[in-house]
Amino acid sequence: MIELLKKYIKDKNVLILGFGREGRSTLKKLYEAGGYRSVAVADKNPVSDIEDDSVRLICGDDYQSSLDDFDIVIKSPGVVLDKPFSSYKCRITSQTEIFIERYAKSIIGITGTKGKSTTTTLIYHILSECGVDCVLAGNIGIPSFDVADKLNASTLVVYELSCHQLENIRFSPHFAVFLNLFEEHLDHYGTFENYANAKRNIYRYQSENDYLICSSDLTSYETIRSHVLSASMTDPSADITANDKSITFPGQTIEMENVSTCLVGSHNNYNLAVAFAVCSKYGIKTEDMIRAAGTYKSLPHRLEFVAEINGVKYYDDSISTMCQSTIQAVRSLKNVDTVIIGGMDRGIDYTELIDYLFNNPVNNIILMSDSGKRILSEINEKYKGSQLEEHTVYCSTLKSAVDKAKQLTAPSKTCVMSPAAASYNEYKNFEQRGDYFKSYVLN
Repeated sequence: MIELLKKYIKDKNVLILGFGREGRSTLKKLYEAGGYRSVAVADKNPVSDIEDDSVRLICGDDYQSSLDDFDIVIKSPGVVLDKPFSSYKCRITSQTEIFIERYAKSIIGITGTKGKSTTTTLIYHILSECGVDCVLAGNIGIPSFDVADKLNASTLVVYELSCHQLENIRFSPHFAVFLNLFEEHLDHYGTFENYANAKRNIYRYQSENDYLICSSDLTSYETIRSHVLSASMTDPSADITANDKSITFPGQTIEMENVSTCLVGSHNNYNLAVAFAVCSKYGIKTEDMIRAAGTYKSLPHRLEFVAEINGVKYYDDSISTMCQSTIQAVRSLKNVDTVIIGGMDRGIDYTELIDYLFNNPVNNIILMSDSGKRILSEINEKYKGSQLEEHTVYCSTLKSAVDKAKQLTAPSKTCVMSPAAASYNEYKNFEQRGDYFKSYVLN
């Protein structure tokens, strides 16, 4: 990869746009590659940990004002460009684009609005447990440049890809997985179609020698050049299917009663079915996949059991940032008596969730934060005087919401925090929100 990076940056003025975990990883690799004319770092926040005086720092609200002063900009995925991508004269690229260009044939790329982290780590766990040389990278928290030195000719890269990593790239992985697509990140993309187009880059540049597992309701397969397996939780004719009782993938049907797994719910059975389909393509036997699935540990903040206190079971589903994931959480867990909802208001449509709660009563709906206020207003307007309105309360903070849940949730029942909203208005990320939730429960 160093040789390819050298071609990108040789005799160029290079800007690293965004200096978080990935930006720091990029600077380290630039030092290793060498050959650039100059390097600068731009970030909205102050940068104080670069000791190299030759690195120019551009910080503050105007950190994006001079992009066209550089030949090449290596952008971190969390940065939202101030102007349309096509309006810049400089070449804007990313770790993801450079890495996929170099290692596409070795990459299993996974995206989707929900379930991508679970599916990514499932695939990685099964492959590694079955003796396959593989590494984990991407949106899971591991910059791809950090794993490049670990790769040899036979190493597989199991790569979680977010919409921000896929946006504007011009290469696709050899094996792509597109799990699902729901309304999300509209604060960044403006329209659902823009968001969907970013996701579609996972297969847009594939060839007839590549493979794609794709949710059957996402796209017109006639436009795809690669070999396609359809996947669905609702269409029994799809190549890969899942429900509460069984999963299927080409040549196999597995009853879930024969699979020992910590994963809960039909949506996780879907993730498992997709993971099995991928691993079977790499020669893993079904009995070995089932065995490996039994040792998989679920990721934090994804329907994670926290504790049972005074007969009430508490679950942390802080990863939930949309209506569908909260609905799935209530469906997946037993005896849900209380659900805590709310966070950053990004303008998504909550009608589906409100209607679900009206038609599938939960005794205690505790709303919080900005989106909670809007949901409360919409419930009062649409279902005024109903049981739903009667069972809904608003709390200003997560702590007060947990305190209220402890008061209201009946013994032998379940309380789940599944916010259906992002966390950034109050927390660094969903992980921090989940950690606070667990601390309030345990205290």
